[in-house]
Amino acid sequence: MSETANILLVDDEPGMLRYIRTLLEVDEHKVQTASTGEEAVEHVQKGLHPDLVLLDLLMPGIDGLQTLEKLRQLKPGLKVVMLSCVNDTRKVVQAMRLGAVDYLTKPFQKAELDAVIGQCIGTAKGESYSGEIEELCDDVFFVAASPAMKKIRSQAALVANVEIPVLLLGESGTGKEVLARLIHKLSPRAHRTFLKVNCAAVPADLLESELFGYEAGAFTGATHPKPGKFELCNKGTILLDEIGEMSPLLQAKLLHVLQDQTFSRLGSRTMIKVDVRILAATNINIPEALANKRLREDLYYRLNAFTMSLPPLRERKEEIPILLKHFMSRMSESYARPPLPLSGPLMEACLRHSWPGNLRELSNFIKRYLVLGDETLAASELQPRPDGGSGMHFDAAGRAAVVSADGSGGLKSVSRNAKDEAEAEAISRALEETNWNRKQAAALLKISYKALLYKIRQYGIAQTRSTHRLSAGA
Repeated sequence: MSETANILLVDDEPGMLRYIRTLLEVDEHKVQTASTGEEAVEHVQKGLHPDLVLLDLLMPGIDGLQTLEKLRQLKPGLKVVMLSCVNDTRKVVQAMRLGAVDYLTKPFQKAELDAVIGQCIGTAKGESYSGEIEELCDDVFFVAASPAMKKIRSQAALVANVEIPVLLLGESGTGKEVLARLIHKLSPRAHRTFLKVNCAAVPADLLESELFGYEAGAFTGATHPKPGKFELCNKGTILLDEIGEMSPLLQAKLLHVLQDQTFSRLGSRTMIKVDVRILAATNINIPEALANKRLREDLYYRLNAFTMSLPPLRERKEEIPILLKHFMSRMSESYARPPLPLSGPLMEACLRHSWPGNLRELSNFIKRYLVLGDETLAASELQPRPDGGSGMHFDAAGRAAVVSADGSGGLKSVSRNAKDEAEAEAISRALEETNWNRKQAAALLKISYKALLYKIRQYGIAQTRSTHRLSAGA
């Protein structure tokens, strides 16, 4: 390994302690050992500042979980990897909730140990992340360039190997499906089926048959039996997206599947047993949904074995340049067009934008930029609108005017606003001169027809200024 770290190794077995220490010292890590949890806590209390702690889960005295809790109280940002020869799901989940960043089952290979240490010390030493993109499948990728997303990536690796339901929370467009695919890819089920069911997109009366299938004659039109998604996904992973949109009656049936892994098709009394890993995603307000009985409490607590919350894009802006470049590269191939430049001013506009639609909005922004091919137009799209800050509007006389929410603006804002006002005025004159023939106006302005239509909508010109009939075909 190229990077070395200060590592505190805690294990009550002398032979294991010597073995792991040897593996670490081969790579020139500085190793401090402790044979009990109390000794490990004492080292940290006396001023030891390890980059990483390798902590045995089962020890006499204070066990690994208690030691983890005490160490994290002393140093909240401490990276701790749990070691155990017993794959106890309950204890692994508890360790994750207490802040463990990873988990290794003994005996492990040196390559496994190196991979975990490499991931942990990169964060511990505050190194800049390379921004490498993790490809999951066609057009699906995961980026972890921010501290929040690095933590999510670490949790995904940890929870992937524990057979428990996971509840994925986050605003619309933050990448909950991508995270679900990542968990599946990192799990022992990676070679099996991954299926997504959008509970909001399927009508309520059809969702049950979609999930659980039906027998011939179960309802009008059911001429032959059909397996549901749970049967098709046996041994694999299923993502129930927008779980909050599922009817309470169907939630009760899902709860039964979570508890017993059994269900019956519509129109059948025969129980079918399956082995399916269930992931659920939602952007609803959980407390409000529970209070309104929109989400069953028993189902929520069953799904809530482990919860992962994806931060919105505005809270991880260091990933925006990486995402922009990746989307541009991918979409330019899809549209068979050369990639367009992402200049400094455009990148700056993207970093200032709040991205309420998150990654989905950013992806659509790149699509529009590729189609229109106008950087100025793309940057202007990211300017705040009148209802949310500064932006363009039209006064009583029909002239373009720009104001900020508090009536003020900096020099850059004044410059940008003057440009917008001049641009809107020029478009208005061209439209009037061509009697609102938009194709002729676009030619007069030397911009594309699509760009003109966009700017008319952007500045509200057609709605507020048009007093002429549009020419035919324009």
